Amino acid sequence: MPVQTSRQTVLVYRALPEPQLARIQAEHEVIQADPRREDEREAFFQALGRVQGMIGSSVRLDAAMLDRAPDLRVVSSISVGVDAYPLDALRERGIVLCHTPDVLTESVADLLFGMVLATSRRLCDMANLVREGRWLHNVGPAEYGWDVNGKTLGIVGYGRIGQALARRAALGFNMPVVYHSRRPVDSGLPDGKARAVGLDTLLETADFIVLVLPLTESTRGLIGPQAFARMKPGAILINGARGPIVQERALLDALEGGRLRGAGLDVFDVEPLPLDSPLRGHPRILALPHIGSATHETRTAMAAMAVDNLLMVLRGEAPRAAYPLA
Repeated sequence: MPVQTSRQTVLVYRALPEPQLARIQAEHEVIQADPRREDEREAFFQALGRVQGMIGSSVRLDAAMLDRAPDLRVVSSISVGVDAYPLDALRERGIVLCHTPDVLTESVADLLFGMVLATSRRLCDMANLVREGRWLHNVGPAEYGWDVNGKTLGIVGYGRIGQALARRAALGFNMPVVYHSRRPVDSGLPDGKARAVGLDTLLETADFIVLVLPLTESTRGLIGPQAFARMKPGAILINGARGPIVQERALLDALEGGRLRGAGLDVFDVEPLPLDSPLRGHPRILALPHIGSATHETRTAMAAMAVDNLLMVLRGEAPRAAYPLA
């Protein structure tokens, strides 16, 4: 690929840290416009006809947008997941799609295991008991939670994050780990600490089921009535993947019918979660605002990697992480 040295035009559609924005401005012309903001939407669409590069996240691009960007060479996503992008359309147009794997693995695994602890030990419920002035006597069985140590953790999706989560569970909390992966993968743990199983077996045996798989047409709605019916009575579901993987009505039915003990959700069908969603105030749901990678260190590293990817492609170099579109 020839090295490109001329200044090009980049559309930044999500705010970047100033040092990272300055890196792009040092080499290229920059247009900043977020289509989620009503006052910037028109500028975003007008800019598409001029750009060679785009960088951002949390905006769903489609083929019609790409049609308005005939000179676009690269889309650099500040994310690992790529379900917001029209992969076939990008491939057909020869546009490089970059993303940011690796840099968020440990922070997401920390959060997921924190959700396991929080849901099982009812940490938010008990904090509210104190905060709201309802702690008036020693706690009793109505306030008890459940042990985590020694319980079985089931991980659906066993990539980098799944393996990091397994290390925390197996080596830190003596939890047997079962995992389900689309392709054969080494557990990354000492013998006997984790084993690969079919999805049905995982659902039937795990005390905690954590979802960390990508959203695809085959995984959309994967966890629905049939999956919940297979789950071990009293299991806890944690979704740190994508909201549409879980059928939300079926989740509510499983909670209200007593099949599940609780759920921890960092992702939802619609984000931000609508004010009228029954998930918002459910007493056995820990609902978080999609904060899997939301630490200062990790978001800074993600932005830096995304800018690296963008600039390298515009220079005619191979990026640090291009998503395979072939």
